[in-house]
Amino acid sequence: MGELIRKYDWSTTALGMPDQWPLSLRILANMMLTSRFPMLIFWGQDLITFYNDAFRPSLGDNGKHPSSLGQRGEQSWAESWPVIGPMIHRIMEGGEAVWFEDQKLPIFRNGQMGYAYWTYSFSPLVNDSGIVSGVLVTCSETTEAVLNRQKLETSENRFRSIINQTPAATMVLRGDDFKVEQINTPMLALMGPREAVVGKPLLVLMPELEHEFAWKQTQQVYHQGISYDGVEVPVTHSIGERISNRFYNMAYRPLEEDGKITGVIQVVTDVTQQVLLRKVIAESEAKLRSLINESPVATGLFVGPEMIIDVANESMIRFFGKGKSILGKPIRAVLTEPHDQGALQLLEEVFTTGKSFEAKGAPAELTIDGIPGTYYFDFNLTPLRNGVDEVYAVLEMAIDVTEQVLARQKLEEIESGLRGAVELAQLGTWSIDVVTNGLTYSDRMIEWFGYNPGSQDYAEVIPILDPADQDRVAKAVAWALNPESEGVYDEVYSVIHPGTGKKRILHAQGKTVFDATGKAVRMNGTAQDITEQRQTQVALEQEVDERTRQLRTLVQDLERSNENLQQFAYVASHDLQEPLRKIQSFGNLLQNQYAEQLGTGVDYLQRMQVAAHRMSTLIRDLLAYSRISTRQEAPASVPLGKVVEQAVADLDLLIKDTGATIEVDPLPVVPGDASQLGQLFQNLLSNALKFRRANVPPVIEVHCQLVNADAVPPSVSPTRSAATYYRIDVADNGVGFDEKYLDRIFHVFQRLHGRSQYDGTGIGLAICEKVVANHGGAITAVSQPSQGAKFSIYLPHYVLS
Repeated sequence: MGELIRKYDWSTTALGMPDQWPLSLRILANMMLTSRFPMLIFWGQDLITFYNDAFRPSLGDNGKHPSSLGQRGEQSWAESWPVIGPMIHRIMEGGEAVWFEDQKLPIFRNGQMGYAYWTYSFSPLVNDSGIVSGVLVTCSETTEAVLNRQKLETSENRFRSIINQTPAATMVLRGDDFKVEQINTPMLALMGPREAVVGKPLLVLMPELEHEFAWKQTQQVYHQGISYDGVEVPVTHSIGERISNRFYNMAYRPLEEDGKITGVIQVVTDVTQQVLLRKVIAESEAKLRSLINESPVATGLFVGPEMIIDVANESMIRFFGKGKSILGKPIRAVLTEPHDQGALQLLEEVFTTGKSFEAKGAPAELTIDGIPGTYYFDFNLTPLRNGVDEVYAVLEMAIDVTEQVLARQKLEEIESGLRGAVELAQLGTWSIDVVTNGLTYSDRMIEWFGYNPGSQDYAEVIPILDPADQDRVAKAVAWALNPESEGVYDEVYSVIHPGTGKKRILHAQGKTVFDATGKAVRMNGTAQDITEQRQTQVALEQEVDERTRQLRTLVQDLERSNENLQQFAYVASHDLQEPLRKIQSFGNLLQNQYAEQLGTGVDYLQRMQVAAHRMSTLIRDLLAYSRISTRQEAPASVPLGKVVEQAVADLDLLIKDTGATIEVDPLPVVPGDASQLGQLFQNLLSNALKFRRANVPPVIEVHCQLVNADAVPPSVSPTRSAATYYRIDVADNGVGFDEKYLDRIFHVFQRLHGRSQYDGTGIGLAICEKVVANHGGAITAVSQPSQGAKFSIYLPHYVLS
C-alpha cells in the first residue's frame, strides 16, 4: 500500500501533494502503513480514504481496492455510509470515540454486494494545530467467526430441537459432576416431578442412582469414551415415597469437543411393560407345561411350522412308543411310517388354517407298551395363538378309547346280526296318512305298543311314549312333514306297554312323501327294538365308571404306601445306626485290648470296622437324602456368601492338609432353606477337595453371574421358570470325569471311581441335585478327565415377598 500511496496522483484531491500534507497526517499515514493491524483513515472535510495492507484483504479482489484509495469516504463506502457516516461526522465535530463488536454492515466487494461483520472503533485524529481533522478506524472483520458461531448456534438449536422432539427419553450431561445441560419431556417423566432440573448434577437430582448399574456405566462412558448399549437393564426408581423397579433399553454416548470428552448423552426407552409381559407369557407357558405334564389326558404341544414336540406328558409319550427322545424333535422326524402321513397332514392343516379339529374313535397304527396294533382315540387338535393372533403351536389332547370302540364294534356286530333277523321277522313298520292323521301299525308294532290304533289319529300314540320323549317326538314328526326338512324322520324313544307296563326302546326311521305341489301326503317308516343294545351300552358305561373308581382307590393306596415307606426308611436308618455303633465300639475294644491275642485276626477286625464305618456313612447319607426329598423349611432370605464361608470353615482341616486355595466371588442373597443350601456347597467343596490330582494342590473357584433365561442351556431344566437366573459356578483343577457319565453322577449310589481310590457313598451329588430342585433351579457340570470339573447351579432370580 505504501507504493500505491506514493504513486497516487494526490493533486486531484483536496489534500494536494504529500509534501503539502500536515506533519500529523504524514506521521499517521506512516504509522498506519507500518502497522499489521487493519487500519483505515478518513482525513479532511472530504474524509479522504487511506488504508494499510492489513486492511486490504477485507476490500476483496474486485470492488473497493484499489479504487477506495484517495476517494471521499461517502463515495468509497457508499453502501455503509448511512450507518457509519453519522458517527464519523459526530467525531469530526468533536464527539468521542466509539467502538462496536460484530456489527453487520453492507459492503461491495468481489464484484457483488454483500454483508460483512466487523469489530471496529472510530477515534478522532488531530492536525498540527490540535484540531480534529480526521478519523482513525481500527477494525477486524469477524464475518467468518460470526457465521461459524451462527452455524454452531443453529446446529445447537437443531440438536436441542431434535432432543426435545424425540419420543425417546433423552438427556445431555456435562462435566465431571454430570450436570444436566438439556433434557426432554419423556426423560423428565421418567425422573418424576422435580424442580429446576437443568444445571444440577444428576446425583443431586437422583441420589438413588449412586449404587445402580446405570450410574457406573455413565461414569465409564465419560472417563473411557466407550459407548454403552444396555438391553432391559433393571433400575430402581424413587418417585416421591413410591419405589418401583423398571427395565430400560439404554444407549449412552460420549460427547467430544476438540478431541476431549466433555459429557454424555443418554437415550433411554422404558421397556418395563415388554419385560413384564414376557414374564407373564413365560409364567403362562410354565403353567401350560405344568398342566400338560400333570394332565390325566394324553397331551402334547407341537410348536412352529416344523411342529417341534415341545412338551408331551407321560401318556402322550407312551402313545408315540419311542420314549422321551421325541422331545425337541420335529413331528416328521418321529412319525415316519407311511400310515402316519394322514396325521401329519391333519396337524399341518390345523396350524395353517387355525381351525380346530375333533374326532371320535379315530384309528391309529401304533406300538404302545411294546405291543403293535390298531388303537382308537377320541382326540382334538387346538391351534394356539400369540399376542398378534398368529398360530404358533398346536395342542393335542387324546383319550384312548380302544376298549370302548372294540366293545362298540362288538355291539354293532351283534346289532348287525339282529338286523338280519329283524329283516326276516323282527322289523316293525308304520305309516301316517297326513290328510286323515290316520296311523297304521304292523303286527310287531302292535305287540310293542300294546294296542292297534286302527284309523285313530296318530297323535293318540304320544301318551304311550315315555313322558321325557313325548314333546321331542311330536316336534320331530311335525318337522319331517315340513318340505324344508327333506322329509327325514329319525328318532329314538321309549314306549310303555299299557297292559304289562314293559318299557321298550325303539329306533324309528321314516320318510315323508310329498305331492307335486310340495304338500306332505304320507310318512312311511320302520321301527327297531334297540332295548338290548341300550342296556348293553349303559352296562358298559357303568363298568367304565367302576374301573375308574377302582383305579382311584389304587392310587390312594399307593400314596399311603409311599408315605409308610418313607416313615419306615427314616426309622430304619436310626435303628440300624445303633448296632453299627456297638460293632464299632466293641471292635475298638477288641483291637485296643486283645490285639496280641488276636494275631492275624486283627486284619479281619479292621476290615469289619471299615465295613461298619462305610455302612454307617451310607445310612447317614441315605437319611440326609430322605430329609432333602421330603422336608424343606419355609423359605427365608439366605446370604449365600455366609453359607459358603461356613462351609469353608467346616472344611478347614482338609483345606490345610491338601494345601487348597479357595477363591469366592461376592454371592447374592436368595430365598430358600439355609440348611439345605449349606449342605449343597459343603458337598461340592468337599468333592473338589477329595477328587484332587496327586501332588497338585487343589484350586477351587466360586463365581456368580446373573443370566437371562435364554442363556440357560437347553439340556438344563429348572423346576421353576424365571426371567433371569443366578448362575453359580464351582470349578476345580482335580481329576475331572468323562462327560458321557454326566447323567449318572446325580443319581443315588452312582460312583465313577472305586472305593480304594476315593471314599464315599455316591449320594452327595444326588443330594446336591435335590437341593437345587427344591429351590426351583437346576444343576449341571462340564469336565474332562485330568482337567478339573465345573459344576453350574442355576437358581431363579426373584425377590422374596
